[in-house]
Amino acid sequence: MVRIKERYLLVNIIYPEAAKDRSKSNLPDLLFYNQPTTNSCNGRTIHQAIKAEVASLFGDYGAGAVERSLRVKYLSNATSTCILQCSREHYRLVWAALTMMNCVPTKFGSGDPCIFRVVRVSGTIKKVEEEAIRRAKQLILAAKDEMAGKESDALNSLFGAKNSVNEVTMVDVDDDPDSENDFEDND
Repeated sequence: MVRIKERYLLVNIIYPEAAKDRSKSNLPDLLFYNQPTTNSCNGRTIHQAIKAEVASLFGDYGAGAVERSLRVKYLSNATSTCILQCSREHYRLVWAALTMMNCVPTKFGSGDPCIFRVVRVSGTIKKVEEEAIRRAKQLILAAKDEMAGKESDALNSLFGAKNSVNEVTMVDVDDDPDSENDFEDND
């Protein structure tokens, strides 16, 4: 029997408008970008909003594709972090829907303007949980450094910029064995 392959998406909810609207305060910018999500946002509202956005973007095909496999495995309102589970074949539909969502779904309709940022995609929930813990620790350290007066750019801390720049090459692998000859020169 073949097991069902799934993908887990680690999603951070970022509030860029909150950092613009803040008055002069001593709090680090990172805390405004990563403020807690309202308690009226729960797993069910996130699930329904993602399904609605997938249906809006991809029609009946998208809605049917993610209907059975999409689950909210974890949602932390305190850290604005969410772990989603979906089928391996259709995780890109969910990712696209998250990218297009621009406000926090609540029980009472739309909430604050935000950005849903997919931080990690993995085949196991363990790796996603480890990444969530690592990012939370990194965020705490960056906020402490910013409070201590060390020069730090909030966006670089938020998006994980490092001192050195590494080039990354993304490759989309085709699993079709007949496509091996696609790259050969057939003169």
